[in-house]
Amino acid sequence: MSDTNSMTLEELRELADAIRGEVGKAIVGQDDMIDRLLIAMVSQGHVLLEGPPGTAKTFLAQSFATALGLDFGRIQFTPDLLPGDILGSNLFNFQTSQFTLTRGPIFCDLLLADEINRTPPKTQAALLEAMQERRVTLDGETHDLADRFMVVATQNPIENQGVYPLPEAQLDRFLFKLLVPYPAEEEEAAIVAKYGVHQGPPRPAELGVTAVADAATLARAGGAVAHVTAAQEITDYVVRLIRTTRVHADLAVGASPRAAVLLSHAARARAALDGRAYAIPDDVKALAVPVLRHRLTLSPAAEIEGRDVETLVTELVEATEAPR
Repeated sequence: MSDTNSMTLEELRELADAIRGEVGKAIVGQDDMIDRLLIAMVSQGHVLLEGPPGTAKTFLAQSFATALGLDFGRIQFTPDLLPGDILGSNLFNFQTSQFTLTRGPIFCDLLLADEINRTPPKTQAALLEAMQERRVTLDGETHDLADRFMVVATQNPIENQGVYPLPEAQLDRFLFKLLVPYPAEEEEAAIVAKYGVHQGPPRPAELGVTAVADAATLARAGGAVAHVTAAQEITDYVVRLIRTTRVHADLAVGASPRAAVLLSHAARARAALDGRAYAIPDDVKALAVPVLRHRLTLSPAAEIEGRDVETLVTELVEATEAPR
């Protein structure tokens, strides 16, 4: 590649391996989660993590941000959180007789929106413009966020009281919804052995996690994806798969054109991280479930029958003819 503003695919793969190695110093297992975060990072996408408490969702985001050298911000979402607590506000300075912008925690590179479903829709919606446009508007004035701004949100699937499910419009802004499971027995034993001797919560830096990238490196990494091609057959395959969700009898709401665009982009990012200059059907198949699980709504009949979206997407992928 002659473009000096992007790295080669080999350099990108080496960077990804280095990031995995650094995050692995703090996180036991969760290899698939780390790979999905890497895909989201180079795709400039956002990620929603759903899992029970104590499965290292927050710690994973912290470790990932540390390894990438990103400015990390965290917001603990609560029922009394206001939009201004996220975005900031213009405060009047009596000494200068002028308004001064006080920036909220959203002005960072990687924002952890912890327990995002525990705050009312008005506050949740404060993230919409930031996630889509990478900018915020305060008192009619627009303020740009970082070029690599990324939201990693978490939510707890166990509690039903005091939560506010995310609206479909906001869910559609997330590239992936990832389900964080309990660890396997061997992994859990390794976690206890690693952290059972620590007093207090662990910190990535204390565990040896260091930055192996910076903003310029990540910009070049994103540029590498632009050189990855998706043949017309791959594009047609993605479109067929997405359109199938809109006519399936078990689905009340199918996926939008945005889902098709994001799935295609994520497939190209996966190819780039694998060192390939072209996307293949397996890239689409591997990412179909995390891209679509939060964009589809089961029909009432399918819910009564106990169907689940993940199984349905898997069946659709198997039934949709892929290019050879």
